[in-house]
Amino acid sequence: MQAVMMVAGKSTRTYPLTLTRPKPLLPIANRPLIYHSLDQMTGLFDEVILIVGYRQEMIVRELGENYRGMHLVYQEQKQQLGTGHAVLQAKPYIRDKFVAMNGDDLFARSDLEALVGLEYGALVKQVKDPSLYGVFEVDGHHRVKNLVEKPKQFIGNLANIGCYVLQRDFFSELENTPKSERGEIEITSAIAAVSKKTNFYVLPIQGFWLPTGFAWDLLKHQEFLMSKMQQSDIRGFVEEGVTIKGAVTIGEKSFIKSGVYIEGPVFIGDGCTIGPNCYLRPYTAIGNNCRIGQAVEIKSSIIMENCNICHLSYVGDSVMGAGCNLGAGTVTANHRHDDGIVYSIIKGAKVSTERRKMGAILADGVQTGVHTSIYPGRKLWPGILTRPGQIVDKDVISDQFEW
Repeated sequence: MQAVMMVAGKSTRTYPLTLTRPKPLLPIANRPLIYHSLDQMTGLFDEVILIVGYRQEMIVRELGENYRGMHLVYQEQKQQLGTGHAVLQAKPYIRDKFVAMNGDDLFARSDLEALVGLEYGALVKQVKDPSLYGVFEVDGHHRVKNLVEKPKQFIGNLANIGCYVLQRDFFSELENTPKSERGEIEITSAIAAVSKKTNFYVLPIQGFWLPTGFAWDLLKHQEFLMSKMQQSDIRGFVEEGVTIKGAVTIGEKSFIKSGVYIEGPVFIGDGCTIGPNCYLRPYTAIGNNCRIGQAVEIKSSIIMENCNICHLSYVGDSVMGAGCNLGAGTVTANHRHDDGIVYSIIKGAKVSTERRKMGAILADGVQTGVHTSIYPGRKLWPGILTRPGQIVDKDVISDQFEW
């Protein structure tokens, strides 16, 4: 069976991380997001058509032509004209029934297995506030009567989560779907039309759905996936005097110095040097070839490859891009004084992270001067440098990049 993954978008809501890489390659637990998605699909599909666009060369280079027995095909979406337009790009390759899904969300294998048993259908999730989603109106047999985007009146609580099983004749419906007010071909419009002609069912998920809308969602996904770690895998060198509790992975040629306290689950990549006297707290992932200096504390964070965090620094509930260098004593504050929810600015609008603990989002190549302090929820663009003792109370945006 074939699957179509939509991975062409620029993903401005995950800026500044996606200024230098496509969202599917953002890491969770030291592996790109798209690998976690493909892992759930292994054995169910023999071919995956990836609809690519933004920085597609990076995706092709990373994945190649095969993944765990699945043949990978790349089809460019040259214009971003909606989800329906994205799926249309796969038409030349589709043989029969297929699954189409958002490529930056994670769906549980058990739900995908159940979905492929339908002829026409969609995965849905019961939500508390349906007005925030596209919502399926169904009959008593979960057969679709209508699909409404962000309904103003209550028609049900079964939210569309962007994963469908479709037939090849669905392309004809897409080709005849008028553009929306946004000037896009919406897959939801075509589904609503098909449901008037044939039986289209919804399937409430029994497993997980992990949508990646904002950069901080990566932290939530990482905690979910790492909570399933049961055993340690230590391949590097650990000096006497290191304390390891819980499940911890330490990669090859990594060196953990005396006095380091690791409280799993924690991932440490290959070629890292940690310590002495560091404290690595749960749900932390440190990428390959990182240097973590004396008395650094890291909590529930994503540290990408080739980063250097100098002595006496604190990184909490944060995401650091590749090649960052934090000067000694840098602090990413992750908690408001009033104990409130942390907000972040996205395209000029104040957006809730829905987190009480939320640190900083640092893009690739950020360098901080000694004793830099970064307020909760602030973002630094690629290559930004801060002054010694600087207080970062607003996002620091580079003129080289635009929203």
